Amino acid sequence: MRTRPLKVALLGCGVVGSEVARIMTTHADDLAARIGAPIELAGVAVRRPAKVREGIDPDLVTTDATALVKRGDIDVVVEVIGGIEPARTLITTAFEHGASVVSANKALLAQDGAALHAAAQEHKRDLYYEAAVAGAIPLIRPLRESLAGDKINRVMGIVNGTTNFILDKMDSTGAGYQEALDEATALGYAEADPTADVEGFDAAAKAAILAGISFHTRVRLDDVYREGMTEVTASDFASAKEMGCTIKLLAICERAADGGSVTARVHPAMIPLSHPLASVRGAYNAVFVESDAAGQLMFYGPGAGGAPTASAVLGDLVAVCRNKLNGSTGPGDSAYAQLPVSPMGEVVTRYHISLDVADKPGVLAQVATVFAEHGVSIDTVRQQGRQDGGGEASLVVVTHRASDASLNGTVEALRSLDTVRGVASIMRVEGE
Repeated sequence: MRTRPLKVALLGCGVVGSEVARIMTTHADDLAARIGAPIELAGVAVRRPAKVREGIDPDLVTTDATALVKRGDIDVVVEVIGGIEPARTLITTAFEHGASVVSANKALLAQDGAALHAAAQEHKRDLYYEAAVAGAIPLIRPLRESLAGDKINRVMGIVNGTTNFILDKMDSTGAGYQEALDEATALGYAEADPTADVEGFDAAAKAAILAGISFHTRVRLDDVYREGMTEVTASDFASAKEMGCTIKLLAICERAADGGSVTARVHPAMIPLSHPLASVRGAYNAVFVESDAAGQLMFYGPGAGGAPTASAVLGDLVAVCRNKLNGSTGPGDSAYAQLPVSPMGEVVTRYHISLDVADKPGVLAQVATVFAEHGVSIDTVRQQGRQDGGGEASLVVVTHRASDASLNGTVEALRSLDTVRGVASIMRVEGE
């Protein structure tokens, strides 16, 4: 074993960073044995240096992150500060000064992953980011290494623990959205401002990363269709249960049937209870992968939190340090396919549409005619009069597979019918 330690700079020492530092210290001997050399925490860049950080030598703490990554003796930079800047500049500066990088920064990778990979390749350094998607779940490495010889056709998953906790609570207790969100906040699953989670921004960044790796195509955050879950209601869950489904906020990355394009999207969807993703409860994450040779694979586990995310960071750190000792680098950006990313209007799936209609003869025939005129085939229809009377009824239509554009045209035409009082909800049906 080499006795001279590999030096690690840590950018950020919050919930994840502090756990990375703790594991590096408490598991130092095991990590050294696995790597083939000891690792040394050489510096920790923070915004508030006066804060007491248990287990970290105060002499290692600095507010000058730029000076830390420019030192020249740093072998690996671990970036867990998040955001776009200064993270982007610090990572590229680290490459320029001889360090490889381990990052958990999903937002930056989704926006500028291609440029970061290019900088890493230019300076012959590693860029690893297992912790950027699904916390502790080994997912990035299996996709870009274990399945490198296979053709991945679809990746569908629950990649945000906060939203899954909220939807699971609504499903299991009948709670409304706000009530479930309040509980998630009280338990620490939701931030004071939950927008990034509940509006799908967090999941969309992860979808961009997963699609890029799976389809060897550069997919940016702007390419991902995003729809939040704040409009999901208890009535939607009741309808889902009648269909033998539940509702999840899904990140879905698909290769077109002809193989000529890909799509990436995030939105709430009904999913059959028989599908493995339907049983993912609480704040857990799970990703379902479909490929030509391996078939169907499921990756499941805690998708957030200090220790789980730090586990993924340390796994990358071990791999990058091994590469450093061997004078090599691991897999880089693979975007040779460069498939076009299709707009959401071309996505084909099933739909569940709930309409408020006049309770009188001929309404169903009118609605069916509109669907037929727009080329959308109906699978099932259920009509039920309101218990409170009032001359209105609920009409639920479940379609066969149709494009998003054709469904939107259908809905607009339905709104123009005098007998249709309103569109109560529209939800995609996935996983069949």
